[in-house]
Amino acid sequence: MSDNRPASGQIEHWASLIGTIAAPITVLGALLFYFGYVSSASEYAYFGINVDTIGLSTQAYIMRSPQTLLVPLLVLTLTSAGFLTLNAAVHKRITAALTHTAQVADPGASQAQRVRHIKRMVQRWRIFGLAALTVGFIMLFAYPYMRDWPLYGLVTPLLIGIGAAIIAYTSHVLRFLQSLQEHQTRAITREHGSARLVDDQAGDSLLARRTAGVFVYVMIAASVFWATATIAQWSGRGLAEYAAIHFGALPSVILDTKEQLWLHDPSVYVKTLPASAGQTFHYRYRGLRLLIVGQDRMFLVPSQWSTHDSTLIVPLDGSVRIQFQFENEVP
Repeated sequence: MSDNRPASGQIEHWASLIGTIAAPITVLGALLFYFGYVSSASEYAYFGINVDTIGLSTQAYIMRSPQTLLVPLLVLTLTSAGFLTLNAAVHKRITAALTHTAQVADPGASQAQRVRHIKRMVQRWRIFGLAALTVGFIMLFAYPYMRDWPLYGLVTPLLIGIGAAIIAYTSHVLRFLQSLQEHQTRAITREHGSARLVDDQAGDSLLARRTAGVFVYVMIAASVFWATATIAQWSGRGLAEYAAIHFGALPSVILDTKEQLWLHDPSVYVKTLPASAGQTFHYRYRGLRLLIVGQDRMFLVPSQWSTHDSTLIVPLDGSVRIQFQFENEVP
């Protein structure tokens, strides 16, 4: 029995450790899949394709997400670094201001004046945050009237997220200022009855602050998620437009079919193959490019983009014959 207890304890420890590591990885994988899917859906919608008809795997969507998330990750990294620098500077300035007033001849009046000045500045920023948050929520509920605005999907979450972040940070600065004042003055009532009342009120206030803080942070997270999804859509559309301009960079395909496809694109040429014994393919098409390969089909586009073009879906079941043409460059 004594030998089994340490073994079971180790198993529980490793299981807990694996669970702690696996949970964030699962969330990260789900986010990468989502943003890869959003980007791919926007990219192939440009060519008239529903991304679900391609049949890409989960791994394929995850592999497509880093390019989409590069700009948001850089922006979040720089923003986080700037916030940490700002936060350190603000804390240092407040601490220096209160410390300086404690060393002058009449620290009470000077400290009260500096505290009022700091609180006025913080309150101005809080008003700015409330204004940004209000405008963001107005735009959110005005979606039926503003959804055609190209920047709606980015401006709205940014206003909500920035407004909520400013409100959260100004509240943090005010609490930090209050804690410094209490630490320096040490004017705390020691009576049993009044102290208990203060403790009860402080507990209620702390619960209210934590509840409000949870809502604010959820708001910020949702805004970041929304803005990132919008950037993923723009990224997919940008990739599609770039591919349409550079169709020549896509693999060149020669397509043999049994029946005529009646393609009317001027850059696609069709040739009737000579009849021979056992020949089942009668038409050869040139001027096609491979856009993407799905599970059991290929998606072909003309060599030159036009508003009248369409994407050709070719099944990989033996009903057609595919050849990939060499690049016209001598090695």
